[in-house]
Amino acid sequence: MSTVRDLTDVVDESFGGKAFGLAELARLGVPVPPGFVIGHPADGPLSDEIIERFSRMRAAGSTPVAVRSSASGEDGADQSYAGQYDTVLGVDSIESLAAAIARCLGSVTSERATSYGDSRADMHLVVQHMVDARAAGVVFTADPASGRRDLVVIDAVRGLGDVLVDGSTSSDHHVLTHAGVPVVAESGPLPALTDDEIARVHEGALAAARHWGRPLDLEWAIDQSGTLWWLQARPITTLPGDLNEMDSAVTGPTHVYTRCNIGEMMPGAFCPLTASVSGHAIDYAMQMVQVAGGVQEHYEDRWRQVGYFYGHMFLNMTEGTALSSGILGNSREQFSLSICGRVIDELEPGPPKPVLRRLINTIRLSSFALSAGPAIRRMPATIARFPVFTSNDPRVILTQLQAGLEIYRDVTLTHVRSSSRAAVAANVLESQLIRQALKRGDGETAGSAEAIRLMTGAGVESALMVRQLDDVVQMIAADPAAVEEFLSVDPGEAVIRMCAGNGASAAALRRFLDVHGHRGYRELCMRDPSWADDPAGLGALMQVMLRAPGHGDATVPGDAATQSPTLRVLARLAQGGARGREETKSRMALVAHLLKRGYRHLGEVLCGAGRLPDADLVFFFDRHELHELVHADDPADLVARAVGRREALPFQAALEFDDVSVGRPTPAVRVAHAAPDGRLVGRPAGRGSVEGIVRVARSVTEAGGLQPGEILVAPVTDVGWTPYFAVISALVTDIGSSVSHGAVVAREYGLPCVVNTLVASRVLRTGDRVHVDGDRGLVTLPDQQPSTVAAADASITSDT
Repeated sequence: MSTVRDLTDVVDESFGGKAFGLAELARLGVPVPPGFVIGHPADGPLSDEIIERFSRMRAAGSTPVAVRSSASGEDGADQSYAGQYDTVLGVDSIESLAAAIARCLGSVTSERATSYGDSRADMHLVVQHMVDARAAGVVFTADPASGRRDLVVIDAVRGLGDVLVDGSTSSDHHVLTHAGVPVVAESGPLPALTDDEIARVHEGALAAARHWGRPLDLEWAIDQSGTLWWLQARPITTLPGDLNEMDSAVTGPTHVYTRCNIGEMMPGAFCPLTASVSGHAIDYAMQMVQVAGGVQEHYEDRWRQVGYFYGHMFLNMTEGTALSSGILGNSREQFSLSICGRVIDELEPGPPKPVLRRLINTIRLSSFALSAGPAIRRMPATIARFPVFTSNDPRVILTQLQAGLEIYRDVTLTHVRSSSRAAVAANVLESQLIRQALKRGDGETAGSAEAIRLMTGAGVESALMVRQLDDVVQMIAADPAAVEEFLSVDPGEAVIRMCAGNGASAAALRRFLDVHGHRGYRELCMRDPSWADDPAGLGALMQVMLRAPGHGDATVPGDAATQSPTLRVLARLAQGGARGREETKSRMALVAHLLKRGYRHLGEVLCGAGRLPDADLVFFFDRHELHELVHADDPADLVARAVGRREALPFQAALEFDDVSVGRPTPAVRVAHAAPDGRLVGRPAGRGSVEGIVRVARSVTEAGGLQPGEILVAPVTDVGWTPYFAVISALVTDIGSSVSHGAVVAREYGLPCVVNTLVASRVLRTGDRVHVDGDRGLVTLPDQQPSTVAAADASITSDT
């Protein structure tokens, strides 16, 4: 038997989510069109009570009405059922009301509704005054596309909102931060909303979200008199876990964070365990450098030099200025140039120290960096102490992992010392050559290019590793049958079959994995497997190399004989520093490889004990939570949070950031516009020039489509990309410096290279034909007019 209730009398979801949402909006005090709810409506003639309620609305001038479903489960927290049931508009008589009710009831068993989910026997209907809309639309208090909870998204059309829901017309699109700062504003020739109306929709939606305590999807309409009416409120059911749940604290509201430098070592978004392990080790090492330099008293177990926001790692440059202002021969400008490749005006220098104090600090820090030799020589013995994970007791495994983390911190600190030592000679060499070039009137770029030439031929481990892998590929290439077999199967299967073989190429591949199996893409990530545990990733690289008609050889070292003795010494030191840095980076990656195996073993043990639904979920806790997980009586809440974080990671991975952020880093929303002169300006990092076809790859997986001779354009490259350097004709990256990994290896292979373009991977498209000038740091599109270049460097970012 059907029942009838005023909307304001609905106090729970017993009449469906739509009715309850409208009732809650009314209780919030915002304008909601009057109406009533029919619970369990029956087929056949209308009851006297329904006729009486409708007649009362007609007498009050509240018709025509809209008849809409409010089924159990519809517009709920788990599913929306949006558009699955019929809505009937413009109902203005008893007869049309009866027909509308029958149509809505019939939609319960429609093909689209039953294919969406279970057929809803518990159907209820909302009969509500239909607003004579001048404009209508929807508003989300979180962005369902990106998963960001700090944005409000408004879509609006002129007239009724049904054309927006059915997709028959394009809408105006507005994105604002929760603070009300416009991020995107896309309107037609006749905008549906004024600025004031956008602000009212924004404000009302956020008030409703605060009332519900969760992000909402709301429908609204503005009538001919300008009154804003709220027509529906429901939870957004498609959001992943909170993208910011694991964010570190912002050290200061004016602190400057950057993705430069650390973005090369840790590109993309990372699981919480990686932040808690690798991020922690990097922060520890950088703090200890501050301690060694006399500008920090002791290590502090908190995020200080590194930040973790939206799943991405950042450097806190403001904390770093304590060192640059506490030693001689450094400055804010030099510090920002060394990290970001440009002067960061927003970066405020630290308070100056007395000259004597800076002298003492400089001596301490120089000694710490230049005396890294003994620590580097101790690394093999240190790593040899790494525990072996064989226990099935999670408490024992956690104790072993803690011991492994101590080794990781020690090795990471040694790598940072080695990198500092390497940077000293490279920076001094480049500075001297730039000064000479400026005196000659050749310009700063000429000096940088000369420094690059002299630093070429360092024989870094990454380049040697590729030569060894290329030797394996050449052995396969010499046997047509082996080539056909290797290319005819899945990349992972190809590697597995080859490793199990008995031929010379199989033995060479096994030797390669024995030496370099700990390397790979995003090798400091605890979740991403190394080559030894990822035959598919290694196989994809080898198949691309095998399809190439020829393989690159390392370039001839630069000739420093014509330079002064001082510059010759600096060139040798810079080359030696590059080799040392690559060596310690490899040791650091080896420890990360051992740790990730340990954490995966822990996940398998916890899964076998029924504490995790699958082993992979272990990577979505931080280290401290893993102790809670092992000892908790009921880990259900911890597990549920970890599941949400895993859902959030792909959304975090899709986010982009400006190279520098003040305060809390906020993802950039890119707006396309025309590049002014058809070229991109970066930093020269590998000499020479080439014209060719672009292959844009935002991840190493996308790079699997590379064709021989193409120009690789990527946000950044790490060692996992290195084998592709034997195939490409040039490299262009968004971030980086002349001593970054991509630049160093590109020089070893004689590839023109331009780094720190900031926007190349967003501006350029696969298939574009470009000219890369590694001597001047320029990328141009010779076959296109400047106005046709789609640029993406117009970004709007705001703190929430």
